[in-house]
Order: sequence, then C-alpha cells, then structure tokens
Amino acid sequence: MPDVDAERGWLLTVDGAPQSYVDLDDPAHLEFEYVQRLAHVVDRIAEEGAPLDVLHLGGGALTLPRYVAATRPGSRQHVAEADRGLLALVAEHLPLPPGAGIKVHGADAREWLEAAPGASVDLLIGDVFGGSRVPAHLTSVEYAREARRVLRPGGTYAANLADGAPFAFLRSQLATFAGVFPHLALIAEPAVLRGRRFGNAVLVASDEEIDTAGLARRTAADPFPARVEWGEALARFTGDARPVHDAEAVPSPVPPEGAFGIG
Repeated sequence: MPDVDAERGWLLTVDGAPQSYVDLDDPAHLEFEYVQRLAHVVDRIAEEGAPLDVLHLGGGALTLPRYVAATRPGSRQHVAEADRGLLALVAEHLPLPPGAGIKVHGADAREWLEAAPGASVDLLIGDVFGGSRVPAHLTSVEYAREARRVLRPGGTYAANLADGAPFAFLRSQLATFAGVFPHLALIAEPAVLRGRRFGNAVLVASDEEIDTAGLARRTAADPFPARVEWGEALARFTGDARPVHDAEAVPSPVPPEGAFGIG
C-alpha cells in the first residue's frame, strides 16, 4: 500500500519500497540518485530552460514532472500512472502547483503509450515499478518500437531500471533497445556496473547522438558519482544478450532484501 511520510520530507513508499521524495518548497531538490540521473538527461537534451513536451510512464509522487516544470517553465507534460489509489494519495498530500502544465492520467503505461500520437514528445521517461520490479510488458522490442514512434526526431527515451550481477535483465534491455534505437547510453554507479551490488541503472536511447560527455560530467559531480557507458564499452557489457519480445518478456528481478531499504 502507498504511504506518505511527512517527517522524512514527503517520502513516498509503496509496499515498503521507497518510490519518491518530494520537496514542495524546492521541486529542483532531488533526493534519490536515480532521479538525479534522470534529471541530468532532462538538463542535457535541450537548451537550458527551453520548454519540452514530456510523457512520463509511471508517476510516483511526480518528482520528475515537478522538476521539469520548475526548470523548464511552459513544458507540457503527461503522466500515465495505473495506481489510482496512489494518484489520490499524492493529490491529497502533495498537490501540484497551479499552472504546472502537468496532466495526470490513471492509465496503464503501455496502453497509454500505444494510444499516444506519433512524433508527439521530446522526452519519454519510463519509471514504472510494480512494487520493486519493472513490469514485463514494458521491457520488450514491441514496447521499444512504440517508444520510438511517439518520440519526435532527435527525441530521447530514458528509463529507470534495476538489476545486479550477472545482469541478465539489464543486458537484455540493452540488446532490446539497441535493436530499435541507434544510440544508447547507460548511467549507473561503478559498484553496480562491477556487479558488487544490486542497484538502479538509467538507460538512455535516441535516434541521434547522446550528449554522453555532458552526462558524464554531470554524473561524476553527483554526491554519489555515477559512470556513463556508451559505444564499444556498452557493447562489451551487453555481450551476447538477445532482444526480448512480448511473448518471452519477464519483469525485472526481485531485489535482494534491503537493496532499496530506507536509511
């Protein structure tokens, strides 16, 4: 069940797993490392302050939509979140400011994506977790093709994923999106990439070159520095993983106990 803890600065948890952190007084404050990395993608895909059309698959407490609204005024954003109870909780405790330009829809992410107009968004964010796992229907080639269809030329897809060694899920996701998008990058902490612990990784995909150098500078300066992999290094990490289609898609792995615990 979703829960909001005001004593922790509006920390949203779902089934005991931390999902979102919101600072209503400062929407540019991002507590979770993976959200900071998604925000770096937001910051690097267009001129500073320029408004964007954004589709968020998965809402949580709307941390990233609030960030986009604050840093890129005039942006038009849609959020697809299937958990209506969560939406009601967030609307009650963490209401959006007037004129934020954010429209929230109680809908399944894949269904909303498939119904969205082609070439209609600059940025597509995938951050959908059923508890602590990415649902299977958001991991396939068919899903990736829908993501590219909805993006404008030069648009960017970014997704929050989670895995640990031997990275069967993460590598299959890289292979899946490499078959649809010509340019990929992966952002994660070195300890995660080396297989020392389970953790988040942000996948970035586009039909144009990704500003990997800019992302690398940003992520290296974070409180918990991350590494950006692309090109040959990313191909080596992907190895012989194969793309996944709807028929054989599976959710991301169950995190080990305490992997995403609240400190």
